[in-house]
Amino acid sequence: MEKAILIRFGDLVLKGRNKPLFITQIKRLLREKLRDLNIKYEYQHDRIFIHFMEKDKDLVIKQLGYVSGIHSFSYIYKTTKDLDDIAKLAIEVVKTEVKLPTTFKIETKRTDKNYPLQSLQISQEVAKRILPEFEGIKVEVKKPETVLNIEVRHDACYIYVGKIPGLGGYPIGLGGKSLVMLSGGIDSPVAAYLMMKQGIEVELFHFESTPLTPLESVQKVIEISKKLAYFMPKTKIKLHLVPFTKIHEEILRSVQDSHLITIMRRMFYRLAEKYANLNGLDALINGESVGQVASQTLSSIKVVENVTNIPILRPVITNDKQEIIEISKKIDTYDISILPFNDCCSVYVPRNPVTNPTIKQSLIEESKFEFNEMLDEAIKNIQTIIIEPTTDFEIALYGFDVESALKNYTEGK
Repeated sequence: MEKAILIRFGDLVLKGRNKPLFITQIKRLLREKLRDLNIKYEYQHDRIFIHFMEKDKDLVIKQLGYVSGIHSFSYIYKTTKDLDDIAKLAIEVVKTEVKLPTTFKIETKRTDKNYPLQSLQISQEVAKRILPEFEGIKVEVKKPETVLNIEVRHDACYIYVGKIPGLGGYPIGLGGKSLVMLSGGIDSPVAAYLMMKQGIEVELFHFESTPLTPLESVQKVIEISKKLAYFMPKTKIKLHLVPFTKIHEEILRSVQDSHLITIMRRMFYRLAEKYANLNGLDALINGESVGQVASQTLSSIKVVENVTNIPILRPVITNDKQEIIEISKKIDTYDISILPFNDCCSVYVPRNPVTNPTIKQSLIEESKFEFNEMLDEAIKNIQTIIIEPTTDFEIALYGFDVESALKNYTEGK
């Protein structure tokens, strides 16, 4: 039996004259993700066939799960358009792919309109030959457990069972570039993933505040970055580590307790916007979800983003926590995110954080210290790491004054 994987496109079919541009980018991403395997590609106008070594099947399917713009894919079998060959192959596919007993249905799609039989007739003829071969199959038309798909096309006939969902969305790299404000928590990695699957290439921006925060919190972010790198072109992602300690200490020293998080987040936004504008990034991305914590009420969001003019994308804004957790498990960041090492936003949580801050009061709090020079210094001293899934990166390589930080951190314990 000749086997292959069939790639289908989703929303790309709506792109009209721009559709070839999107498909070309998917082809490029496929070649990148499968570059180390013995792969042959067969391109048709509305789909892609991937021919591979049988021993690589599981790895190919895993890598396809990192390519945005793919609606679904199937492990398919190819034969001639002769009805006897179709029926013979269908029997072999059922033996190979279907777990019995099962309820069963055959669905046929006939794109070759010159074929002598119509779709329903093909299904009926093949069913007549399949059913006597298996005792554990019961025909169920409305809600079958198993659907055997037959596609009669101009060049050949293709048979498959089931579809594996792809990422959907659009191929990454065609939607511009944005900066993700990445904490070590659950939400922001999910936000990064959701924007990547919509075609946006991302860079990661993490506020490092050693020794106020533990060194392990940075290691968490590196491990999360490795997971996100799988979805990026060339399987690499930029992680920018922002030295936030001086600003963090000044906020703790100068700002009243209830406004600590509000002022800290306003500084985050200022820094992220500065960096994005300097480096040609189109928007900021964060993991805010309305009402989830005190800093994510609508009034808090309004006050915090007041310091910026750049677009801010919040892909999980309406998701509840359990929905976000499910996605984080899907992309394999959850177990890293729940490790008990706090970042800037969680290490010093006020007892009674303000839930309805005002711009006026925030400006009063910020007038208590001079922050512009500190922001410029932080931007100047950002450390950038190129992260790959195989990156073996230890904290001691960051480029910060790690020895001093580690000493202070250890003594603080």
